[in-house]
Amino acid sequence: MGQKRLLVAGNWKMNGLRADAELMAEGLASRCHAMGNVAVDIALFPPATLLDYMARALDDTPIVIGGQDCHRSEKGAFTGDVSAWMLRDVGASHVLLGHSERRAGHAESSAQVKDKAQAAQAAGLVAIICVGENSSERDRGETLAVVRRQVQESLPAGATYANTIIAYEPVWAIGSGQVPSTEEIVNVHGEIRRLLVKATGDDAGATRILYGGSVKPSNAAEILGLGDVDGALVGGASLILDDFWAIVTAAVR
Repeated sequence: MGQKRLLVAGNWKMNGLRADAELMAEGLASRCHAMGNVAVDIALFPPATLLDYMARALDDTPIVIGGQDCHRSEKGAFTGDVSAWMLRDVGASHVLLGHSERRAGHAESSAQVKDKAQAAQAAGLVAIICVGENSSERDRGETLAVVRRQVQESLPAGATYANTIIAYEPVWAIGSGQVPSTEEIVNVHGEIRRLLVKATGDDAGATRILYGGSVKPSNAAEILGLGDVDGALVGGASLILDDFWAIVTAAVR
């Protein structure tokens, strides 16, 4: 399997129109070509309206595209939903699942996340399963317990390093400018690695664990240099070309 390449993933959330996508695609393509051999994996998660365009616009670059969510079913009477197979059909290779904004705002349970991850597997997508504690849980000292429960209940059977990535995103850090201490990040990622050992055995060491939550150019190098941190899930900074590319270059080993 060799050494893991770091992954920098940009989650645009509900942001971006076609004009924004055109500018970002042009800028990223230019920088990838200028760098030559890009030694970092890069993924973008634009809104569903831009998936097809971004997949086409970045086709000759190493950047891959993913959806921000998917339904557990392949098709059916689910108005407003998008299936993993539909994502794959428009060029996506990855999908975010269980983001805190889905768990909180849409009352998604870990059982539902697990079902979606199984659908992603079946469609040939890589599932990035998000976990993390909110501020109240952190204040009560429940961080590891919350993360442990979410990983155990969200991870589907058949999860391997090739089809599953875990992203630790402390809810209280997202968009706040606050970041856990390096010790806290290392402790949580270490616990996730231990859980993966139990769940996937030999694959555990190769499965990537990302950190997300107020990642920006000023802290990216420090975070990406920590043990068991295999990349970053970037929110707001992924909408700014210079900031996102600075994080990408910070991931070069």
